[in-house]
Amino acid sequence: MRVVIQRVTQAEVRSDGSVLGRIEAGAMVLAGIAEGDSPTLMTRMADKVAGLRLFADGEGHTNLDLATVGGSLLVVSQFTLLADLRRGRRPSFGGAAQPAEAAPLIDLFCDRLRTHGLHVEIGRFGAAMEVELVNDGPFTLVLDSDRDLGPG
Repeated sequence: MRVVIQRVTQAEVRSDGSVLGRIEAGAMVLAGIAEGDSPTLMTRMADKVAGLRLFADGEGHTNLDLATVGGSLLVVSQFTLLADLRRGRRPSFGGAAQPAEAAPLIDLFCDRLRTHGLHVEIGRFGAAMEVELVNDGPFTLVLDSDRDLGPG
């Protein structure tokens, strides 16, 4: 799994002219599910995201997590995060999980985030969407399960 986390002052996702999700201060999470990702991995990644210290404390240090600041999350599934760009100019998406496998894993990821007391808005799996956000900072992190999670 690979996620891009952007601290935002606001974010919104739309499809076919309808707003699917909207948040104020918090984080935009673009989430790519890889082939072979498991429910256990979704739990671990959600716990990691929920605990990330993305916000400044009174001294300006990034020491505060989403729950502490009352932030929300907008999660949008994005298989393109798993693009293989090593050959040529056309991205290959062979490493991304198939929709039947990925959709329930994204749901599990979001449900686990909610267990941390976080407000989570979501996009629509598989839909063409428009995402609009105001990146705060800018502050953007990339979290890759292969690279950033220890054995577990």
